[in-house]
Amino acid sequence: MTSEGISLEGWDIVDGAAAEWVPWGGENGDARAKVLTAADGFTTVLIEARPGYVGGPHLHAFPEFVYVLAGELRNQGLRMVAGDAYAAAAGSSHDDFATDTGATYVLTFKL
Repeated sequence: MTSEGISLEGWDIVDGAAAEWVPWGGENGDARAKVLTAADGFTTVLIEARPGYVGGPHLHAFPEFVYVLAGELRNQGLRMVAGDAYAAAAGSSHDDFATDTGATYVLTFKL
């Protein structure tokens, strides 16, 4: 597949507006996500977490990356707002992740 002579082999380019929202986990399930891209086992999702969302504790088998677009999160006891980001290394323990007010963020992870 090509676009104006440029190869798209190995690319996953998604129309974000056309991507469907799906339920997203957490301890109370109060979030939804759009899968934006996937390659080499990594997936990038857009997540809208409603007020009260709590992510369950887990161990990262692979790196995880988050960029906050809107709202406020609490991550590992630290307040994060729009423009903040984190990278969690493989082997790190994720013990605290929640939003009291709601938040929208981009998450890249590998299972």
